[in-house]
Amino acid sequence: MKKSFVIRIDEDMYKLLEKWAHDEFRSVNGQMEYIISQSLIQAGRKGKKQKFPKPPDDLDS
Repeated sequence: MKKSFVIRIDEDMYKLLEKWAHDEFRSVNGQMEYIISQSLIQAGRKGKKQKFPKPPDDLDS
C-alpha cells in the first residue's frame, strides 16, 4: 500500500525535478520515490531489497 501526502517545493526545483524525471523516463512522482529510496539505501536505513515493516494494527498497546 502506498501513502499519499502533499509536498511543497519551489517552482524552480520542481522544473529541475520534472526534467530529470523526463530524462530517465519516469513520472515526477516515480523520480521522487527513486531519489528517496536511493537516499535511504545510502544512509543505511534500507537494504536494496528490503521492504518497510508494516505498522502494528494497535498503536496504543
